[in-house]
Amino acid sequence: MTSTLYENRRARLATQLGRDGIAVIPTAAERARNRDSDFLYRHDSYFYYLTGFAEPNAWLVLTGDGNSTLFCAPKDLEREIWDGYRLGPEAAPAALGVDQAFAAGELDSQLPKLLENRATVWYPFATHKGLESRIDGWLSSVRARVRYGALCPDEQRDLCGPLDEMRLVKDAHEQDVMRRAAQISARAHIRAMKVSARMLREGKDVREYHLDAELLHEFRLGGSQCPAYGSIVAAGANACVLHYRADAAPVRAGELVLIDAGCELDGYASDITRTFPANGKFSGPQRVLYDLVLASQEAAVAATRAGARFTDPHDATVRVLAQGMLDVGLLDADKVGGVDDVIEQRAYFPFYMHRTGHWLGMDVHDCGSYVEPTQVGEVSERKDPLSNEIIKNRPSRILHPGMALTIEPGIYVRPGEGVPEEFHNIGIRIEDDAIVTASGCELISRGVPVKADEIEALMR
Repeated sequence: MTSTLYENRRARLATQLGRDGIAVIPTAAERARNRDSDFLYRHDSYFYYLTGFAEPNAWLVLTGDGNSTLFCAPKDLEREIWDGYRLGPEAAPAALGVDQAFAAGELDSQLPKLLENRATVWYPFATHKGLESRIDGWLSSVRARVRYGALCPDEQRDLCGPLDEMRLVKDAHEQDVMRRAAQISARAHIRAMKVSARMLREGKDVREYHLDAELLHEFRLGGSQCPAYGSIVAAGANACVLHYRADAAPVRAGELVLIDAGCELDGYASDITRTFPANGKFSGPQRVLYDLVLASQEAAVAATRAGARFTDPHDATVRVLAQGMLDVGLLDADKVGGVDDVIEQRAYFPFYMHRTGHWLGMDVHDCGSYVEPTQVGEVSERKDPLSNEIIKNRPSRILHPGMALTIEPGIYVRPGEGVPEEFHNIGIRIEDDAIVTASGCELISRGVPVKADEIEALMR
């Protein structure tokens, strides 16, 4: 892809820095895994959003007049034999559309020059350990020159604010990449479902890691660089652990399997959850709860549209789940009252304890405020009925076309007093990725079936 996309993003950001502003954005550091082995490298999302450059040891400096400077690893033919090709500062301007580039080793000598006579220095707060100290050091060098007439920036501002707002609404390129990532992940979920049923039919020992292996295979087969997060493959009662990781537990006929997994493609995450019967056939109680969760997701999808609030899908989900919990006997109306009482007192919380979605994009839990910026000063207070904590409420974000979010209701039933035994140890979550449109939302992850009958047909 040409550098024009990233040049346009830098230009948009520059207009928000102020005429005498300057922004400093590092990429992520390489991280040691153990001894002389590193974790698989992954760039910083903010940096990549503005450059499209995936090498480590790089920095971007952007000024309010739109001038851009890149610092990157120098060409080193000997190191490239071991570590791979480097773009190098000589080739960077033409390749990336930046105005100038230096070797990363020149950072400490060049930054004071770039900061001098600027009014405001912007950088992402609390995202890179030690960044504040480095900026303090560069500013100290500038202050040492004030006797010669140099001006030192007297204001520091958080770059996350304007960048988060930019990243919150996905452009056409981003939406295209996210659709392709979701398609790869959907195929991976289908693969895991089919393998589970086939191996059980053949009488084989099936473990969670077998299904995890199928996910990883399909991710890479589709061109994904890596999983977007650690895959959850939870068989049986393990599905009631929200952040369970794929392990060695057996996958048994008659139990459900919950898989929450998505690939990352070209810097963008997908995030899909499906729950399916290990052998391809829902039992009666499993089907009852599955259909309830699906109905709650359908209500959330209907509530996801431009002009709605971010909290509207969650509120729609909770109302359907609360009524369903009363209907199937998970909650006793004689003890908790009607559906409005269940919602007001959060009596559903033992079975549904998380929100219905989150922003999605370059990060699986993507950046962006959940508070409507035009109403941030409107604050109300309420007492949480479970914790008795005083909660400050602000109006939830208004959805606009191009925003991307997950829609992921669930139900998790641990054994307990008064809990019908037929539902014990059933954990169900259904999650899809949605892009907000003017009239509703586009579900980009429905390449994998979601209705119970369709899942059973697939697994046959």
